[in-house]
Amino acid sequence: MEQAGEAVPGPGYRRILQLAWPIMLANCSTPLLGLSDTAVIGRSGTTAELGAIALGALLFSFLYWGFGFLRMGTTGFAARADGEQDEAEVRASIQRALLLSLLLASGLLLLQRPLIDLALALFGASDSVETLTADYFAWRIWGAPAALALYALMGLFIGLGQTRWILLVQLSLNGLNILLDILFAGVLGWGVRGIAIGTALAEWLALLLALMLALRLLRARHQDGAPFLVWSRLRDGRRWRQTLTANGDIMLRTLLMLSAFAWFTNQGARFGDVTLAANHVLLQFISFSAFFLDGYAHAVEPLVGRALGGRRLDILRAAARRSTHLAAATAMLLALAVLLAGGLAITGLTAIEAVRSEAERYLPFAAAYVLLSFAAFQLDGIFIGAGWTRAMRNGSLAAVAAFLATAMMLVPVLGNAGLWLAFIGYVVYRALTLAAYLPILLPQRAEGTA
Repeated sequence: MEQAGEAVPGPGYRRILQLAWPIMLANCSTPLLGLSDTAVIGRSGTTAELGAIALGALLFSFLYWGFGFLRMGTTGFAARADGEQDEAEVRASIQRALLLSLLLASGLLLLQRPLIDLALALFGASDSVETLTADYFAWRIWGAPAALALYALMGLFIGLGQTRWILLVQLSLNGLNILLDILFAGVLGWGVRGIAIGTALAEWLALLLALMLALRLLRARHQDGAPFLVWSRLRDGRRWRQTLTANGDIMLRTLLMLSAFAWFTNQGARFGDVTLAANHVLLQFISFSAFFLDGYAHAVEPLVGRALGGRRLDILRAAARRSTHLAAATAMLLALAVLLAGGLAITGLTAIEAVRSEAERYLPFAAAYVLLSFAAFQLDGIFIGAGWTRAMRNGSLAAVAAFLATAMMLVPVLGNAGLWLAFIGYVVYRALTLAAYLPILLPQRAEGTA
């Protein structure tokens, strides 16, 4: 910690909190989308329609999660260009990201039929649920261009430190979705199709709001003399290769993380339905804690990117150190809350006594995961802001390999407890593999005060 009166460069704790809290609130508001869909259909629809909404929403969650690199990659490029005071490159970074999102969304629209056929073949729902899910998919997929473009614009806002605008856009998206759900499915009786149309339309309206905010921001900063639409950089093959390489690295890293969580769930299922359900309940605590810890990771991304672009390693280290202090303190409070209030929360989440008993048995493992996970979150934020995407990809591959090796040793001996110990090890391995890269990627000599 810095001593009182010591002149230390970089953002203070208050500035980091100002960047983090809108992300936390935006994250916490995200589950409202699924709740509103479920509530409207649950009161006005059939069991098959409710199943179709659940399955359709799950499909889009997995589908869009894979395109999260549009957000993370844009954040790093925009923040570093901002630190270099290269306003033309700030604009070019979002223009490339929007073009890429349009190309990818076009691919989804063209491949929508084989995508839904593959998804339904994997899940094996009833005929009525499959028919309704296909209808939901066929309408909601037309919101894909807006959804992917929103990822890119969210990356720009984070990269330039405008996190309050993310909260505004997210709350607008959620609010519009709820109102349109009620109108199309509840009032007009369009059922599953109404939910899909309402969600897609809400995504397009939220995109219009985000575009207006982005144009306002970029026009206010447009004082470099270059054209607003930076054609020369959009035709630059080298910059496109950098963009595609970084995004590819982040996508592979995300898919590796997804595979680790899927493997954890699949292994839990081998211990029976009760253990599978109990593990699922405990994962909700981990997801909830991630809403908060992700806020600090997002806050450090623009600070690190801007510092690295400006070649101010002293500021980079100060931002990383202070944000980590806040994240560690928050992780301690969240872990304590899981331990003290987890039993009550489990009772609220399930009325099945066997599941409740099993979840309470493994509650300390979930608390330990939450406590130790902050380091991986923070290092992810630092590496995204710095653009060290290859290290993120390689580190994720090593962490997954170590996780699987640990699980194969512990699960046969300790059962579900061994699975949880390996899962806790996974989040620690993620942090350790990234930390191992820091001495290589970060120059040993800092400029100014370290």
